Amino acid sequence: MSSGPVSLSAVLQVCLVVPDAPSAPVEATLTYRLDDPYAVRVAFRTRPAAEAVEWTFARQLLTDGVTAPAGTGDVRTWPHQSQGEPVVCLSLASPSGTALFEIPVNGLVEFLTRTYARIPTGSESLHVDLDRELAELLGPG
Repeated sequence: MSSGPVSLSAVLQVCLVVPDAPSAPVEATLTYRLDDPYAVRVAFRTRPAAEAVEWTFARQLLTDGVTAPAGTGDVRTWPHQSQGEPVVCLSLASPSGTALFEIPVNGLVEFLTRTYARIPTGSESLHVDLDRELAELLGPG
């Protein structure tokens, strides 16, 4: 078992791309839990007192999006330039609608680097509690 915190997080200022309007600043809290090593959770908050909207998706999807388009379906990422700065575009789709965010590459890479320092690529399965996961999937009884 690894020592240290059971999760890593970072708060980044991202931009919500709004068609035919200026981009809107959004606070995004990225969280990586060591007991769920394949996933990253991102909680988006438009105002300090607003309720956060949370998405969970593969850590690898964010990693791949730094250098090339990645993902299919509801969550996709790709590298881009915004106002001369490198960003990763994160496109999210749900039955409620779609959203496109621009995440600053430097902050994202710093966060991802910390996650890979704790759990390197290929070692994720060593940190998954299969008994707990199966119990959650199968439910009570």
